[in-house]
Amino acid sequence: MLNIWADIMINFLDLKKINEQYEKQLKEACARVIDSGWYICGAELNSFEKKFAAYCDTKYCIGVANGLDALILTLRAWKELGKLREGDEVIVPANTYIASILAITENNLTPVLVEPDLLTYNLCPINTKRAITSKTRAILAVHLYGQLANMPALMDVATQNDLLVLEDCAQAHGASISNRKAGNWGHAAGFSFYPGKNLGALGDAGAITTNNEELAKTLYALRNYGSHEKYKNLYQGVNSRLDEMQAAMLSVKLKYLNAETQHRRRVAEIYMNGINNPAIILPLPSGTSASTLESHVWHLFVIRCNHRDELQKFLAKNDVQTLIHYPIPPHKQKAYTAWHELYFPISELIHSQVLSLPMGPMLTLEEAQQIVEICNRFSA
Repeated sequence: MLNIWADIMINFLDLKKINEQYEKQLKEACARVIDSGWYICGAELNSFEKKFAAYCDTKYCIGVANGLDALILTLRAWKELGKLREGDEVIVPANTYIASILAITENNLTPVLVEPDLLTYNLCPINTKRAITSKTRAILAVHLYGQLANMPALMDVATQNDLLVLEDCAQAHGASISNRKAGNWGHAAGFSFYPGKNLGALGDAGAITTNNEELAKTLYALRNYGSHEKYKNLYQGVNSRLDEMQAAMLSVKLKYLNAETQHRRRVAEIYMNGINNPAIILPLPSGTSASTLESHVWHLFVIRCNHRDELQKFLAKNDVQTLIHYPIPPHKQKAYTAWHELYFPISELIHSQVLSLPMGPMLTLEEAQQIVEICNRFSA
């Protein structure tokens, strides 16, 4: 059957179009930074930190160079404060992106991989509780694809066992449970503003949110060579500062984040209501409440299929670009050869089946409907 939309490729995500919407304001923001003569840790960073903290409803936001540093430095700060020690165990979902794992091992802490909930792809509270040992000191809850992990249950587990909770919010800007947003559930949270994120910079950028003053002060120093005062160094810190240019552009884009999220939800609704191919598993179970749908920010729309590779080729043949998040689970990566004998059947199933459909603020509702129709024509 011929594709009636032939030769019109539907891109997975068009960053150029996203930023073209705000081109004038972005250029004005850049010019403001250039004209200021102050390019590191200045007024733009301070302004963005306040705005993003207010957005997340937290007391503090600490801008850093990228999302991985946000996680690394938070764990490092807890070590400096005596809350973590080398060798302590940190529970983390087995199906996460490798950055979550890297943050743990970079601090000489021990990752404890836990199977996720197959329906949400997020950390399972029951499996988390089972994984706790006398060495467990923290939980790293990853909010995968734009949906919060079950934070009420995970925080109960943490409270009962005196554990720290670090949220990995790289894919969940604005996601919520009962109107409480990502970044305001755990003891701290790390955000990425990588260009493809829901709130994306025009380069690498990240931030940490917390309500703990002592932690915030430690992080402000750690990101800046360990210095709390110029030429005085409390810690052996690093250079991981969110620069003025990126902060200024993020302040522009933050104004439009809620509107872009609403568009993502409209696209997701078309997918959810329209895709009825029995070979395709949708990302949320049937009967999911409206409140859950409305709190999901749909960084990615991830389906599953037993014939994933064939489906991806079929969609490409019909001019729909898709991606796989992620093809190889962390315990099968060469970086962690000691884990290759481990077996996580749920995680391995997820990684072998997932496929991400186009999703973003510039994807039209008509394009979403086209994708639905193409998906429904697929036959394994």
